[in-house]
Amino acid sequence: MSENSPAIRFEGVTKRFGDFVAVDSLDLEIKSGEFFSLLGPSGCGKTTTLRMVAGFEQPSEGRIFLEGEPVETVPPYRRNVNTVFQSYALFEHLSIEDNVAFGLKRRKVEKDEIRRRVAEALELVELHGRGGVRPRELSGGQKQRVALARALVNRPSVLLLDEPLGALDLKLRKQMQVELKGIQREVGITFLYVTHDQEEALAMSDRIAVMDRGLIRQCGTPEDIYEHPTEPFVAGFIGVSNLLPGVCENGGVRLAGGAVCEARVPADCTSGAEVQLSVRPEKIAIDEEIGEGMVTVEGTIVERVYVGTSTQVIVELAAGVRLMALEQNWLRARSDDRWEIGDRVKLGWQPEHALVLR
Repeated sequence: MSENSPAIRFEGVTKRFGDFVAVDSLDLEIKSGEFFSLLGPSGCGKTTTLRMVAGFEQPSEGRIFLEGEPVETVPPYRRNVNTVFQSYALFEHLSIEDNVAFGLKRRKVEKDEIRRRVAEALELVELHGRGGVRPRELSGGQKQRVALARALVNRPSVLLLDEPLGALDLKLRKQMQVELKGIQREVGITFLYVTHDQEEALAMSDRIAVMDRGLIRQCGTPEDIYEHPTEPFVAGFIGVSNLLPGVCENGGVRLAGGAVCEARVPADCTSGAEVQLSVRPEKIAIDEEIGEGMVTVEGTIVERVYVGTSTQVIVELAAGVRLMALEQNWLRARSDDRWEIGDRVKLGWQPEHALVLR
């Protein structure tokens, strides 16, 4: 493999199951040493894509390259990849050390080399000293670490991870996100990560491909995907976004009810074209928080949802259009200083924070 060869390359890859197209004409390159996530709802094709890399499924059309070499005809056990599943897939009758060493023993690696590499792998996932216990004695997070160590000990060129944190509770999942990213950075192996959790993908990935109905809708860094979605599906799927229907008019968007909002209008968006105006809730100011130069609209608060660090404030504008803004709770600690249902409020945002999507 040359230094510039991607770790994984898809060329026109399509996968059909009967008449159903799971992956549609996929063209994608994943760089060596990259933490790359396939993100999307159930049934979008992300797991099928991963399974084709692993060799568990074969493409109906197109080619897949690992480290520059085509692998469509290479059986799974001969591909230099390993997979970590949500279910852990540990051998309950074996010790943790034997679980981690399983692949090395099958490859007939020397015993001293196995002991050294198993010890290194357990140290890496912070399970040093637990090698003699059985999986039933470990927590869910520890079991996932064992599954990760078992994959990494084989030194694959690519590690495939299929919703590996899905079975963990929220607190442990967030902890494991940080640990997993740190491990990937330390070992330098290419990670191809499949998830439907937007926050998880944003927190760990170098790049993200957002998939829907077998197609990549947008591919880029977490910041690019979040701050500059290219279509309504991506804006609505990544985080929370207000998507307001309107029409292009005079360099802005006229919303239902007549309000015209200044926004970044694409060059190919002609006057009168139907569009959606996307504004993230955290970009919206309320009443006295509104600064100079902001686009403003008025409405009535119809709902407040407390979510810990903030409160979601739902405001209904003219013609039934609703916007969500975030009220930071630390700024309004007193109950008599908060906006309530039924209050008339003004909302505002900077024009550059509003995107016009088609």
